[in-house]
Amino acid sequence: MNISHYIGFDVHKKSVSYCVKTADGKIVEEGTLRATRQKLRQWAEKRQEPWHGAMEATLFSSWIYDSLKPFAAELQMGNPSMMKAISAAKKKNDKLDARKIADLVRCNLLPVCYVGSAEMRELRRLLRYRNTVVAHAVRTKNKMSGLLMEVGAEYSKRRLHGKKYFSELMGQLEEVPESVKDMLQLSRSALEMFETTQRQLLDRLQKEPLLAKRVERLRSIGGVGEVTALTWALETSDPRRFPSIDDAMSYCGLTSALVASAGKQQRGPISKQRNRYLQTVLIEAAKLAPRWNKQLAELHERELKHGNRNRATLAVARKLVAYLLAVDKSGKPFEVRTPPTRELEVQKVA
Repeated sequence: MNISHYIGFDVHKKSVSYCVKTADGKIVEEGTLRATRQKLRQWAEKRQEPWHGAMEATLFSSWIYDSLKPFAAELQMGNPSMMKAISAAKKKNDKLDARKIADLVRCNLLPVCYVGSAEMRELRRLLRYRNTVVAHAVRTKNKMSGLLMEVGAEYSKRRLHGKKYFSELMGQLEEVPESVKDMLQLSRSALEMFETTQRQLLDRLQKEPLLAKRVERLRSIGGVGEVTALTWALETSDPRRFPSIDDAMSYCGLTSALVASAGKQQRGPISKQRNRYLQTVLIEAAKLAPRWNKQLAELHERELKHGNRNRATLAVARKLVAYLLAVDKSGKPFEVRTPPTRELEVQKVA
């Protein structure tokens, strides 16, 4: 299909500005649409020429992308971290932004970012909501401890959130204001609700046909649990989009920033351009994985001899990425490959 029109969309919560250009940069049409599915589809249905469109990835770009995708010859999302020239311009408005995005598309200079399928994005939204629920639960636990410390109550921090111990503690509290006891009971009820909610979300995700077999294969890696496997599957979506392990590590935020100029190289701290959900889960998994994985335990001990505990944890996290990517791409359960011994190598040579 010969594309004759290139369209840049500047998307906002309530409006979408667009600019239509030809291959030579001539403006054919530009305007503003209400950000509703009906208006966008009506506009797209009236397009006579095949078109290639693009927009910047934002919080509310996905539903606009899904609404316009069936009508476009090609539709892409631009990586916001690599489109800063638009926001840094001296003169900036919605019309100019749409024009610049249209120019990036027609000149094939758009920094494209990956867009997963609508089904995978829906499941990923559930997992991220579960992360929010867990964060609320952690804050609630901390608040309960804080309330007890404020009134000078004695308690076991390790056992505080156990159902039986909490009931016993509430009966033993002395010289504690009734308002504090009420807040502790409310916090306990909220904590139980959070636990039930996050468990239901995890159970639902593991039963999804799109994920069940894939998660089972990923969990064949020692030290990889349900949350790590689900996070990897849903945040990467398609493992084939990573040409190498280094690319996957960079996406997970496990590589340091590199500044190279005039023949000199300088490594900085871990880059903040990453998938923060994967980075958090992998770092947490790397702290526990050596307990159940012999290969990772050996790697952890080896790295500890050359540096501190953080360096060892980071090395384990990187190895986990290599394992996860290999299993996900191959579609086979994890198998430990034993390197050939020296005697076998000599026999092969002979």
